[in-house]
Amino acid sequence: MLTRKIFLSLAALCVSTGTALPCTNLIVTKGASKDGSVIVSYSADSHQLYGELYFWPAAEWADGTMLKIYEWDTGKYMGEIPQARRTYSVTGNMNQYQLLIGETTFGGRPEFNDPTGMMDYGSLIYIALQRCKTAREAIALIDNLMQTYGYASSGESFSIADPHEVWIMEIMAKAPRMVEGINVNKGAVWVARRIPDGYISGHANQARITTIDFNDPENCLYSPDVISHARETGIFSGKDKDFSFSDVYAPVDFGAARACDARIWAFFNRYCDGMDKYLDYALGHNLTNRMPLYIKPKVKLSFKDVADMMRDHFEGTPMDMTCDIGAGSNALPYRWRPMSFEVDGKTYVNERAIATQQTGWWFVGQCRSDLPLDLGGLYWFGVDDAGTSALIPIYSVSQRVPLCIEEGNGSMLEYSQTSLFWIVNRVAQFAYLRYNQTGAEVRSVVDAWENEMVKKTARIDQIALALYNQDPALAREFLTDFSVNAAQTLFEKWVELDKYLMVKYIDGNIKRQNPDGSFTNNGNSERIPRSPISGGQTQKWKEAVVKDHGTILESR
Repeated sequence: MLTRKIFLSLAALCVSTGTALPCTNLIVTKGASKDGSVIVSYSADSHQLYGELYFWPAAEWADGTMLKIYEWDTGKYMGEIPQARRTYSVTGNMNQYQLLIGETTFGGRPEFNDPTGMMDYGSLIYIALQRCKTAREAIALIDNLMQTYGYASSGESFSIADPHEVWIMEIMAKAPRMVEGINVNKGAVWVARRIPDGYISGHANQARITTIDFNDPENCLYSPDVISHARETGIFSGKDKDFSFSDVYAPVDFGAARACDARIWAFFNRYCDGMDKYLDYALGHNLTNRMPLYIKPKVKLSFKDVADMMRDHFEGTPMDMTCDIGAGSNALPYRWRPMSFEVDGKTYVNERAIATQQTGWWFVGQCRSDLPLDLGGLYWFGVDDAGTSALIPIYSVSQRVPLCIEEGNGSMLEYSQTSLFWIVNRVAQFAYLRYNQTGAEVRSVVDAWENEMVKKTARIDQIALALYNQDPALAREFLTDFSVNAAQTLFEKWVELDKYLMVKYIDGNIKRQNPDGSFTNNGNSERIPRSPISGGQTQKWKEAVVKDHGTILESR
């Protein structure tokens, strides 16, 4: 916890108020993954976003068909554009050709905001997924849509991946210039960098691309006016070679480093030695000591490594959220919003880790080039807080969506007994009460499930491949059935977990168990338990209570 007065940046405000989606993307290239897949993770972190799996089937459209555009995270109607002649199947944020897109919002300079724009960042994502097959195609289409219809959101970073490469694309609306009510300066400026094979990267609500290589179109793409527009608006006057997209359009301040880039520092720190040299930047103390956009990890990462990184709370670092008194009596690595608070006229902040309570849904996507294009997409999908939820293996060629995560099955205002989001939340809310006990048990169930699914999907891949060689449609139906059944199995497991945790941990106690996991009775009645174990509190909490209210002593 910071012990000095600070002024919250736009990025920190977005994180604390939920006015934007303060999300996290982690990126692993083919050469940095254990199985040769491209891996991208994403958490949709919003206090208003519901956990459900989006789905669009492949379709053919008649000439003249129009597509209505609704702002993704508000539902606001924005206008309409011509529909494509053909659209591809999309499951969540991955399509049938293994194109995968995630995002984080960085905001940037507030004057670069077009109130007349039609294409919000969410619409750009899902239109690109329905119309493109590769990452480069998606970058080109996103650019075309923004320049044609105007960009309606603030600064945004996209992770755009396919089975062979992964890019970070950062965009900013042009500063509007209104003439008789019409913006004659619509569109956006942007830059995109391909992450070199064998490296890992990420972004978390702060623009991270700095300088541009103007002579390397294989690895660096940009809008032609990205620098000239900065000059026209008076925010840059240096030489082209010194231009930095992040420093010009989204300058780093304390909040951007501490509440945003610190999450990427935690990822790099776990998988690369020597990252302590950037700790002063992650803490917000030295904003000139920027981290590199990507680093070479000391080991190759698996799907499970990335999934577990999405559950990080800065454990083992100076920002470890389990160690200060804010963690309460049971080492809770969460801080309820707002992130900032005042004491004696000074403003302080809590940490913002990768794992957070307000996640609506999250994923770890694998784009796998060692399988046929329409079999290799594996979209591991979860709902609610990554720290207390498990991922479902959903194949991106799935033809339908499981009921428990289907759109419309409940909402943030409607409880549904058949919704995975709500049962996962029930378990999470209970785990938050005694996290070092209940939360640890939930995590053990998560790990067992995901490890089992890793082994199972390896077998499913082989069966599907054999079926594909006979009949591709049969293979797709087989993978759909597997995905739907896996989701339902997880739902039922969490229903039982909810009941089990309530019985075991009621009233601050822990019921004793037999070696087989059954609860131990008192020896006289099967309905009466043995005297339970008292869960207790952490030593840090007890010392704080004594310091605050130490006049009540045990009598001797």
